[in-house]
Amino acid sequence: MTPQLEVQLIATIIAAACALPGVFLVLRRQAMISDAISHTVLLGIVIGFFVARSLDSPLLFLGAALTGVLTVSLVELLQRTRLVKEDTAIGLVFPALFSIAVIMISRYAGNVHLDIDAVLLGELAFAPFDRMLVAGLSLPRGLVVGSAILLLNLLFIIVFYKELKLATFDIGLAATLGFAPGLLHYALMTLVSVTAVAAFDAVGAILVVALMIAPPAAAYLLTDHLPRMIGLSMLIGIASAISGYWLARYLDVSIAGSMATMTGVAFTLALCFAPQRGLLAVAYRRMRQRWEFAQQMLALHLLHHEGTPEAVSEARVEHLNRHMRWAPAFAIRVVRRAEQRGLIQRQGELLLLTDAGRQMAQQVSVR
Repeated sequence: MTPQLEVQLIATIIAAACALPGVFLVLRRQAMISDAISHTVLLGIVIGFFVARSLDSPLLFLGAALTGVLTVSLVELLQRTRLVKEDTAIGLVFPALFSIAVIMISRYAGNVHLDIDAVLLGELAFAPFDRMLVAGLSLPRGLVVGSAILLLNLLFIIVFYKELKLATFDIGLAATLGFAPGLLHYALMTLVSVTAVAAFDAVGAILVVALMIAPPAAAYLLTDHLPRMIGLSMLIGIASAISGYWLARYLDVSIAGSMATMTGVAFTLALCFAPQRGLLAVAYRRMRQRWEFAQQMLALHLLHHEGTPEAVSEARVEHLNRHMRWAPAFAIRVVRRAEQRGLIQRQGELLLLTDAGRQMAQQVSVR
């Protein structure tokens, strides 16, 4: 494989791996905890390096996972005091642990590849040069580790799918049925920690957050079906990674930054054009409701005066401007739409209800 293909493949694998736990973070409204974990795991990496004196030691993964659990525990501990809310607790814990890691790196690991910029921004262009042997094949370390994390995340979701779904949407019922939602919560956060540290060296903390939150958030706008949301999250993450790579090549800019930008573009497109929750769909639905309500008011008005001496004056378009306080242009459009729907008909200058219009007005009056 060429280095270009390997970079895209690594990004694809990591995007899919990040999207899987991200779906449940978004559904649980805990998106910001991923930002905290993706930064604070640096402290676990640093401590693990000081213990093992090697960047290849599994102690780095263990330390990162434990630090992620520590982050969640401290956030929940502060939240349970009821003196601060969750977002405030995250804002207190995350900078504290991350700053300790930064100080330790700058003071004691200045000559080690634990560079702050690399941790935050990552550099995918260098990922193909860090290789390892697997079954006699020389493969990028990021590809091997990312694939392992992707399989781990898939296995976790498949095995605990029912428990995750129930604990996400109804934690009380999950506890009643004995599914231990608290233990499941910490297992999920440990998975987020492991995923974050696995992607650290290749893509950096910023892209981890972008891939873990933006694709699931976009998928959430597109569907209410959980399996479909998981699949869409992975596809959106992969599409963002690949398009971000080619955008970076075209503009000659940071690959990780371009990929993070494309996740934002994907979310913006979903926010605008999602069939049910998109801004355009919501605006169109409100506009339809406005016209529907106006036609109902017109039908009620005509029904109220139908068969009365006032009908001669009340059932005229120009009278709607005064009685209904409608602008002349708006009144004309409402009447035209009601005519097209067969709710009213004209008799000279008078507006008369049809059977359909009378039935609709009676139904509205009953409500």
